This record gives sequence, structure tokens and C-alpha cells, in this order.
Amino acid sequence: MTLSELQNLFTSASAATWHQHSNGGGWVENTAHVDDSAQVCGDARVYGNAQVYGNAQVYGNARVYSDAQVYGNAWVCGNAQVCGDARVYGDAQVYGNARVYGNARVSDTAWVSDTAWVYGDARVYGDARVSDTAQVYGAARVYGDARVYGAARVYGDARVYGDAWVFDTAQVYGAARVYGDALVYGNAQVYGDAQVYGNAWVCGNAQVCGDARVYGAARVYGDARVCGDARVSDNARKGDAHGTD
Repeated sequence: MTLSELQNLFTSASAATWHQHSNGGGWVENTAHVDDSAQVCGDARVYGNAQVYGNAQVYGNARVYSDAQVYGNAWVCGNAQVCGDARVYGDAQVYGNARVYGNARVSDTAWVSDTAWVYGDARVYGDARVSDTAQVYGAARVYGDARVYGAARVYGDARVYGDAWVFDTAQVYGAARVYGDALVYGNAQVYGDAQVYGNAWVCGNAQVCGDARVYGAARVYGDARVCGDARVSDNARKGDAHGTD
């Protein structure tokens, strides 16, 4: 990217206020900080009060700005954006058209990709993956080997971890927990203080809420509603439209 191309994006940019990073040639505003050991390549831009340090890499058309920090061995690439007070570090990767912003943290070997968003005070770490158009926000945590994808939403104080998957248009929120090898998908919702774990599946338009537990190899599907202090376990199947309140 030439200076004139940069000025098409930032009309006030000049050779006095921006410079090309010595390790990769990407543009860095003088108010930002990039270590010599870090790489800023291609059409990538680092600006505002952002910091990129350690062995981090920012390349492609990626942007790191505001007060964001990218460090360790982290990568931000493609058209990804990291901004606000967000942190991406460790061996984490943010790529595609993904966005990490607010006070969010993505760390360890976690990936956020495609057009996924992680924001608010959310944390994604371990070997977790957030992809497609999924969103993780609020004070939610996604970690371990968990996967959140499709158009799924995980928010509030929810936790998704272990080898659990949340996908399609499913939602996990409140103080809910989904873990182990559990699957939550379709248009299902898990919320309140509910927990889904073990090898359990919750799918269709089902809802698990309150202080309910679904575990073992149980299946909750259709329009079923499992709430209150209900327990669905072992190989149980619940697919009616009435549920347990």
C-alpha cells in the first residue's frame, strides 16, 4: 500500500504521522507501537494507541487500532479487526472477516474466523474455535476444545467448554453451562442456570432453563422444554411440546 492509497482511507495521513514498519512494510500510525520483532505486512494497518509486540503478526488487510494489543505469537490477518481494549495473544489467530473488540480476550491457541465476533468482556481461549457468523459476548467464556459456529450466540455469563459444540442458530446464555461432549444446535436455547453435559444433545426448538440438567446420552428435541429442577439423563429422550417446568 502506498502513502497515497493510505490517504484514501485516512485523509489526514502523512509521512509525518505514519510510517511503514521495518518488518513487513505495513503502515503504522506514529501514535501506535509495534516492536521490531513483530510483523506488519501487506495492506495491514496499526493505528490509534494500539500495540503489537513480541513475535505477533498482522498482515493481509487486517487492522489493529484504538487501544487494542496483539502480542506473543498471535496472528491477525485477512480482513480481521481487533480494536477497543481487546487483547489477542499467545498463539491465537483472528482471521477472515472476524472482529474482536470491546474488552474481549482471545488467547492460547484459540481461533476466531470467518465473520465471527467476540466482544464485550468475552474470553475465548484454550483450543476453542469461534467461526462462521457466531458471536460470543457479554462475560461469556468459550474454552477447552469447544466449538461455536454457524449463527450461534453465547452470551451473558454462559460457559461452553470441554469438547462441547454450539451451532446452527442455538443460543446459550444467562449462567448456563454446556460442556463435556454435549451438542446444542438447531434453534435450541440453554439459559438460566441450566447445564447440558456428558454426551447429551439439545436440538430443534427445545429449551433447557432454570436449574435443569440434561446429561448422560440424553436427547431433548422438538419443542420440548426442560426447566425448573428437572433432570433428563442416561438414554432418555424428550421430544414433546410440553416439557417439564
